[in-house]
Amino acid sequence: MIKPRLQEDEFLKDVEAARQEREHLHLWWLGQSGFLLQWQGKHVLLDPYLSDSLTVKYAATDKPHVRLTERVVAPERLNFIDVVTSSHNHTDHLDADTLAPLRRVNPELRMLVPLANRDFVAKRLSMDPQALATVDAGQRVELAGFEFSGIPAAHEALERDALGRFIYLGYVVRLGPWIVYHSGDTIPYEGMVDLLRPWHIDVALLPINGRAPERRVAGNLWGREAARLAKGIGARLVIPCHYDMFAFNTATPEEFVNTARELGQPQRVLEAGERWHSGELPAR
Repeated sequence: MIKPRLQEDEFLKDVEAARQEREHLHLWWLGQSGFLLQWQGKHVLLDPYLSDSLTVKYAATDKPHVRLTERVVAPERLNFIDVVTSSHNHTDHLDADTLAPLRRVNPELRMLVPLANRDFVAKRLSMDPQALATVDAGQRVELAGFEFSGIPAAHEALERDALGRFIYLGYVVRLGPWIVYHSGDTIPYEGMVDLLRPWHIDVALLPINGRAPERRVAGNLWGREAARLAKGIGARLVIPCHYDMFAFNTATPEEFVNTARELGQPQRVLEAGERWHSGELPAR
């Protein structure tokens, strides 16, 4: 199994050390599409998957979710989180075994979900739907001093509920002067670049595991598509995600890296548990 760069105690020590560098945005990849963002001592968790729930669920099926990377940190140790997001209802983005212990140790935790998914999320997590913060595409909400804006995601299509609300979202997150785009699970769609370019995104967090029918799961950007999307929207930096978690649904970052280099698109490949900070951002 792949060992994270930092894990458990060492990971938490790094998070604490980063709090002393308040002038920077800090970001850690937690595996799959999970990221921890830190700005001015506050913390946002994006789509964390910090359990083995899917490996257990599919162990005796014809689609085993064999884990490739060890867990970075137990969720019950993250007792400093202000906001946690879910971009859609798939378990690697809405994991009760991660979110329940996280909620127990963070009594004031705010959880942001797509408006279309509120009732589903509430049922999965056994909580009051009104306790959830929600957005739809084109809407904004402020939580813990951060601004979150909903962006449509196509996993693999732009799907809406009966009321016309998107069931797959990405989020543009404004943390002080920094703009981070977490796409959630998506493929390219018409108008996507034009929608995102005006945000002047500093860091784009994009999946690269691609899509193949034989996997029998909804797919994502291929590495080459992620690099092209980042270039098209003018992202100062792109960081890949959604790979090296499950053996049946992964890819290597090689195609992503090669395409980004060909395009002159700044990129950074992180190991699970590794920190990046805004002092490393290239100039526009």
